[in-house]
Amino acid sequence: EVQLVESGGGSVQAGGDLRLSCAASGYTYGGSCMGWFRQVGTKREGLAGIFSYDNTRYHESVKGRFTISKDNAKNILYLQMNSLKPEDTGLYYCAADCAYPSFSAVLDPHEYNYWGQGIYVIVSS
Repeated sequence: EVQLVESGGGSVQAGGDLRLSCAASGYTYGGSCMGWFRQVGTKREGLAGIFSYDNTRYHESVKGRFTISKDNAKNILYLQMNSLKPEDTGLYYCAADCAYPSFSAVLDPHEYNYWGQGIYVIVSS
């Protein structure tokens, strides 16, 4: 059974930093897709992703502020979030495994097979 478990969320003031972690069990991060998504209301959007081992893609709204990385030995995916803004508030999910890793697929939530349970990030002004 595949499990993805997020941690590191919470409340922070604008300008602050947080690091999210996503520990995987029953699945090994490899050359497929892995990514971080944010859900606000019913909309789930891709923020950052890795595909084909070391290619990354970021949503325009987080470029230069967020960094996605992975620790292959520990099988953990990270999202370092710096200079947080109130509009970064939301329910954050990690996801893994897509059929056809690509630049277009990595930030598309419909491409992913496995999801974490979600964790809240709240940024106050």
